[in-house]
Parts: sequence; structure tokens; C-alpha cells
Amino acid sequence: MKLSHRLVAGAAGLLLALPSAVHGHRIAVIGAGAAGSSTAFHLRQFADADGVDNVNITLFEKTDHIGGRTLTAHAFGDANQPVELGASIFVQINEILWNAAANFSLPLQPAGGFDDDAALLGIWDGDKFVYTQDDRSSGWWNLVRLVWKYGTAPYRANKLMQATIQRFLELYRAPYFPFRSLTTRAYELELTFVTSQTGQQFLDANNVGTSFSHDIVQASTRVNYASNLARIHGLDAMVALAPSGASQIRGGNWQIFDHMARASGADIRLNTSITHLDKVPGTGPPETKYVIKTTDAFGVESEEEYDNVVLASPFQFSGIEAGDGVLQNAIDGIPYVKLHVTLFTSPLQFDAAFFGFEPGSKNVPTTVLTTLADDDDDQGSSGADGSGKAGFFSISTLRRVINPSTLREEYLYKIFSPEAVTPEFLSGLFGVEVPDTFIGDTSTTELPVISWYYPHVFHSYPKALPRVTFQDPVVGDGLYYTSGIESFISTMETSALMGKNVARLIVDDIQGLSTGGAVLMENGEEDGKKTVIGEL
Repeated sequence: MKLSHRLVAGAAGLLLALPSAVHGHRIAVIGAGAAGSSTAFHLRQFADADGVDNVNITLFEKTDHIGGRTLTAHAFGDANQPVELGASIFVQINEILWNAAANFSLPLQPAGGFDDDAALLGIWDGDKFVYTQDDRSSGWWNLVRLVWKYGTAPYRANKLMQATIQRFLELYRAPYFPFRSLTTRAYELELTFVTSQTGQQFLDANNVGTSFSHDIVQASTRVNYASNLARIHGLDAMVALAPSGASQIRGGNWQIFDHMARASGADIRLNTSITHLDKVPGTGPPETKYVIKTTDAFGVESEEEYDNVVLASPFQFSGIEAGDGVLQNAIDGIPYVKLHVTLFTSPLQFDAAFFGFEPGSKNVPTTVLTTLADDDDDQGSSGADGSGKAGFFSISTLRRVINPSTLREEYLYKIFSPEAVTPEFLSGLFGVEVPDTFIGDTSTTELPVISWYYPHVFHSYPKALPRVTFQDPVVGDGLYYTSGIESFISTMETSALMGKNVARLIVDDIQGLSTGGAVLMENGEEDGKKTVIGEL
């Protein structure tokens, strides 16, 4: 083993010593999540389309899988029963993901709720259900119920959401794509008008009823971003309303990014951590080169030289030490939401008494979203991290699954919460005692209350407080950063968009093209004459 380590280290040293002409234009992409995989894929696409030869991509990933926060678990450890842990859905307007799924022939399936005759959705404030919806009913009937309860607020909120999303979608096309400054593009598209306000302020300014905002929109921001309307900016609030007709890839959304990475032709290095990033001595603008130090799963250390580096994951969690002067534009450390995602199976359904129903009631929702109670303040101070009286953000009955030990059908559940789920909470939810170990004695014929249990913790997305400036993608000479877009909008699609944007900038830079700057109208004046989104 020691001999092989020396050989590997020696080979790495040889790579560093050889002139870059031997290897072509070398690009390191650090992180194989949505942004990194998209960067690698689009680097190859743009280089091939523009006839830029000899672009060599190395994709580094410190974990053992591609996809980053796009993770799939398997109920009972059975590969035939996959379930999404994070980044669960995408929609047809997410053109990068949607087109990739089609191009790679990945099977789509609806990402709806529990498909059952008793399927109900409810929004709970910790005291009562403020809204319920029968998922068996037609969309028309549920719309009638919304209008009956909230008047024209649903219409106004939907119109506001569509106008906002359409403005954002201009970022995909010339003249707004590509961009070297996200702050500039957000300003040009007048989206800083939306991000400068809380979701509550933006909705109030557009006469969306307070009760609809509190009940429906806030339930959406909590389940999508674990944030209340007073603690999230308007753009993320609109994005939280947008996932109508959501889909996912059968077997796991990670497959999109796995296919992207492999289609890029990149040298994919899993279980490899970047420890140090520095400039190659004697190099500088306009042709700075970088040296990367890595450690693999066996503890083997190596160094390699690259012409460009893409930091494609949140820098504050990367553990990378950057040398002096490497980051010409500092990367802000920003607070991320710590979200507990708990998957489990049980033969039982929710106890009616937990939600204040009469014993045996058939009206208990199978999917429970939450909002703040009447006596919670707008920060949810009575609960952990803004969860309020409810104490959690959502509980979903995903589907029926087969317990391979008993061959019986059970229910698969998913909980989003700010803190770890406890046995006491589950005991109340099902009305029977759940042991401290969660899963009870399986040696008897009596079924345990919890038969499979899988907790996971994500630093899932930034706390999207109102702001008007965003981390730009160019942080040094030939050095790029993708995660700045997460404070603007945090989704799989937007991370993939930033990866595509960085790829376009790099290929343009290789060709000596100056792109991604100011947007001008045909007459040469700056384009700043758009209608403000808030004017409905």
C-alpha cells in the first residue's frame, strides 16, 4: 500500500511538472452537486459547439456520490424503494433539469402527495387547521374553496408569482446571459425590488390578503425554505409558490447530475477533498494558474496545476484553505438553515387526537403543512428556529411501501423540522408509545410502531433575509464561484443555471471574448425602462 501511495504521489508531481500544453486547458471543478455537475457538462457543451479543443475537466467531490444535496435514501435499505431526502422536485419551467431529463431519457414521475382515497392536505398552526384540501377533488373544486375562503387573494398572488418568475427567466437568455455580476443582473431585471423586501412586505404591497399570505403562502415558504414570511425575501417567497405540476426522476433526482458529470467527459474524483488552493508562483493576470492540493480516501496527498478553478459548493463548508491573494473578491460567509429531514415507516396512520379531532375521525390530513399560530409573533418565537407552536414545518405521508420482513404494506413518512424528531413527538403523533430507540423489538410477531427510521441533517439553503447585493461568480483571475446565487434563489435549477453561466464565461474567456458585462438596448443606452414587478 505504501508503495502504491508513492507511485500515485509521484504521478501527481509529474502532472504538476509537465507544461500545460501537454494537457490542454485544464479546469478544476470542486464539488459535484447541481452546480458543479452542470458546470462540467456545459463546459463540454460550449467548448464543443465553439470548436474549442483540448479542454480537460477534473471534477472533485469530497463525498462518495454525485448530486450534492440531491440525496436518495432507500426504505428498509431496499434499492427498489427509493425516497428523496433533499431537493425533491422540479417543474417544467426549470429548463436545464427538464431538458437534461429528456436528453438522458430519465423517467419522470409526478411528485404529488399521498395517492389514496383518504388523501387530505391540511395547514396547521399548532392549535387548529386553518385550511384543508381534499386531494381527491378536482383542481377546479379546490380553487372554488380557495376563492370562497380568501376572495381574490389567490388570483393576485398567482399573478404576482408569474410576473416575478417570468422576469427571472430572462436571466437564461441574451442579453442577460451570461453574467459576471449577479448583483448587476438582478438590478437590471428589477428583481432587487423583490429581494429588498420580506415576503410579507411584498405581498402586502400588492394587496394580497393577509390571511391568504399567513395561511397559504407562509405554509409554502416553511415547507420549501423553513422560513416564515417575515424572515424570507420576496423572490424566494414567489419561488415557493411556483412548483405546480412538480416532477421527480424515478429512482432519484441525483441521476440528472450523475449523467451530466459523466457526459462531460470529466475525470471524476470522488472521496477527494481539496485542502489548499493557491496561485502557481510566477503567474498572474491575465493568465494566473492555480495549484490544488488534495487528499483522497486513503489519505494520499497530491498537487496539480490548473488554468481555471470553479468553486462549486458553499465555500464556508468546504474546508479549503486559500492562499494569499487567491480570492480577489472575498466570499461572504452567510447563515444557512440547519434542517432535519426524517424518513420513517409505520403500519399506523396519524392519531386524530394529536390534531384535535374526535377519536376515529376520518378527516385527519395525510399531509400537514404548518403556519404560525394566532399567539405566535411573526418570527415564530414560541418554537425552535421560527417553527412556532407547531414545532415542525411539514409532515407528509409519501406513499405505501412493502416491509420486506413482513411483506405487509406500511406508510412512508417524511418530516421537515428545525430540530431532531423525538420519540415523545412520534408517540403523540401516533397515539402509542414509541421507544427511545425509535424501532422496538422486532423479534416478536407484534409490529413495531416505527419499523424503519432514517434521520438526516442538511445545511439546506441560506437564510434568505432581504438583500440587494449578491456574491458575484468571478472571485479571482480565472477563479469562479457558484453558490452566490443561493441567496438570490436556492433551487437545484438555479444552482445548475449558475454552473451553466460560469461554463459560458470560461469558454468565452479561453477564446478571448469579452462577455457577461453591461446590458444595452439597441440604441446603445442602458436598458433600465422596465415596468416594476409590483405594479399589477
